[in-house]
Amino acid sequence: MKKQKMLAVAAIEHGTVIDHIPSDKVMKLVEMLLLDNTNRITIGLNLESKKKARKGIIKISGRKLTEAEMNKVAILAPDATVNTIEEYEVVKKKKIMLHDIEPNTLRCNNPSCITNNEQTETKFQIVLKSPLRVRCFFCERTAEEQELRFI
Repeated sequence: MKKQKMLAVAAIEHGTVIDHIPSDKVMKLVEMLLLDNTNRITIGLNLESKKKARKGIIKISGRKLTEAEMNKVAILAPDATVNTIEEYEVVKKKKIMLHDIEPNTLRCNNPSCITNNEQTETKFQIVLKSPLRVRCFFCERTAEEQELRFI
């Protein structure tokens, strides 16, 4: 007898699927992307993965991610894949890669930083990719991944 496969997460007709997210980053991504009651959202945690021991997945019905949002995803989940879904089919698959941090993505943790006291565009440089460490362009304060504050 053949063993039947069952999808652990329901398919969506139109929208975005963020796959291969570390399970411990899924809820932070949901919060960071401001996912609320406007779209149907499916969240999967600790799902089986061929690449890792466990993974997370976020399915957002009726919404596509902007480039700025994909940049934020890359900061928290640099190995994630963003799939665009149309008519239940993947029409575009994009492997997320963290190259640079777009301006005005993060807020500096230094209360004395000029970016927190004047209307100045924030800029951060990547010091280390794994574990992630970034440096403020203006005050040069570094921040670890768990300290990051998104705008």
